[in-house]
Amino acid sequence: MSMEAQSASLFGALAGIGWAGAYALAGALAGAALMLLFSVVLPRIVNRMTPNIDEEKEIARGNRAVAEYFGRVVSAGIIGMSIIVAAAVLGGLLAALHG
Repeated sequence: MSMEAQSASLFGALAGIGWAGAYALAGALAGAALMLLFSVVLPRIVNRMTPNIDEEKEIARGNRAVAEYFGRVVSAGIIGMSIIVAAAVLGGLLAALHG
């Protein structure tokens, strides 16, 4: 293999690594923004689904049942969203490395 072919191959590999890093950074930033948005929106959705219960007031009064229900529903939604974001970041990395 000639020296020019080796340097072109090395340059291509470094470019692929650079693009993978760029995709990972973009995915991480988009994922962080989505997680912050989802952390704000999901409790509001749960509040609208239970119009007869004021979750914040019940939690402040010490009602553990409401606190555990509210916490589990919100945390399950956040975990589900984080799985989707992780799959998107991984897909971007794989596309950058194999594309």
